[in-house]
Amino acid sequence: MNTAQPPAKKPITVKFQRIALIGYIGLLVLMPLWMYFLPPQEGPLDVMSLFVPIIPLLLPLRGIIKDNTYTYAWANFVVMLYFIHGLTMLWVAPDELIWVLLELLFASFMFIGCTYYARHRGQELGLKIRKLKEDLADEKAANELHK
Repeated sequence: MNTAQPPAKKPITVKFQRIALIGYIGLLVLMPLWMYFLPPQEGPLDVMSLFVPIIPLLLPLRGIIKDNTYTYAWANFVVMLYFIHGLTMLWVAPDELIWVLLELLFASFMFIGCTYYARHRGQELGLKIRKLKEDLADEKAANELHK
């Protein structure tokens, strides 16, 4: 059982984590608010459809709460859905410009914050992704041993 404490976060790491969290929480609040409460509704509000815009954002929630560096890294794949949605809405619904710009702003915060938080925190923790060159060298060495 490893009882060693992880190294303390540097101020730049904390800054990027805060930026990521501002973007994440902003999207989590904005999406249902924008989609279902602000525009005039035609007919009754379906409870299930209320959660559809936030389901992708709930996927990384556990890892973000636990401060998992890998979660911050792969959360960028989730935020791409909101970039695509925002850019599409920018084109098809110019009358909702303020909401589209807020979505793109929060998505940008989350993307930049998650990217650099994962990078800096990963360096602090000694995590690294092996480079392809290292993988190829290891594979070559293994093949040389079998000849």
